[in-house]
Amino acid sequence: MGHLYLSRELTPGAMDAVRSLGLPLVVHDDPDRPPPRQRLLDDVRGASALITLLTERVDDELFDAAGPGLRVVANCAVGYDNVSVDAARARGIVVTNTPGVLDESTADVAFGLVLATSRRLVEADRFMRSGAEWVWGPQLFVGLDLSAGATLGIVGLGRIGMAVARRAAAFGMRILATGSRASSAEAHALGVQPADLSRLLAESDVVTLHCPLTPQTHHLIGAQQLAAMKPTAHLVNTARGPVVDEAALVHALERGVIAGAGLDVYEDEPRPHPGLLALDNVVLLPHIASAGRATRDAMGKLAVDNVRAVLAGDPPLTPVPG
Repeated sequence: MGHLYLSRELTPGAMDAVRSLGLPLVVHDDPDRPPPRQRLLDDVRGASALITLLTERVDDELFDAAGPGLRVVANCAVGYDNVSVDAARARGIVVTNTPGVLDESTADVAFGLVLATSRRLVEADRFMRSGAEWVWGPQLFVGLDLSAGATLGIVGLGRIGMAVARRAAAFGMRILATGSRASSAEAHALGVQPADLSRLLAESDVVTLHCPLTPQTHHLIGAQQLAAMKPTAHLVNTARGPVVDEAALVHALERGVIAGAGLDVYEDEPRPHPGLLALDNVVLLPHIASAGRATRDAMGKLAVDNVRAVLAGDPPLTPVPG
């Protein structure tokens, strides 16, 4: 049996689970930075299992470096667009992800961005820290009242989107959603109205993205879609950066095509488009939607449980779909 390669140290609880496997362990020694490519290729040689993050490109080159003993890649994320899944399957390598355990944490941050952008909370905080003179006034940092009939458009009503819908329903928002689950009994109970993307964009006061990154969803939101939104609307993205054409978004924000945006993910992560940094009507987060302590523990432990199952000859708990 080869070693377990871990591309970054996980939370303490998850590391206890890693050590419980009893495998020789190779861990990248920088907790804050992903391994350089050549270091990654060197360290996976002879591995039986990999626990990876979204920052690692897991492809044929890496599989060649690891060698024929590699049996499982456990991606510690719900998304797996960084993994060449077809190439792994062709080699008999199991690929897993960590769905379900991060739904609520991600929904918290998504709805936090809904609030922060629509009520201009971060913009107001920056204003206060600037030391500017101010006095209360009826038009000072006026924003969108969510509970006064505002419409939330959820693009991709999966598990996370449904968790966001529950929060929006608690605020009394009207909810539109795309995706097959938009017609489910659970969605109906929350008052969700199924809609195609064009209607959702036209009618929503806030659009929040929760679809996976696929060839079909790359640049799903571009100049044409932004122009179809209300000029008072806001865009929130906690899905994947390339779902949005970031240059088109900057252009739309600069020209008032839409009112604002809240982003946790970026097209060229970790570097946001430089135009975003100059805009007051944008809230920018460093991909922290799943960064709750309990959530990150649960993600790591689920990745470990997938490794344990595959190496024992059992079915993985959460194999990637397909």
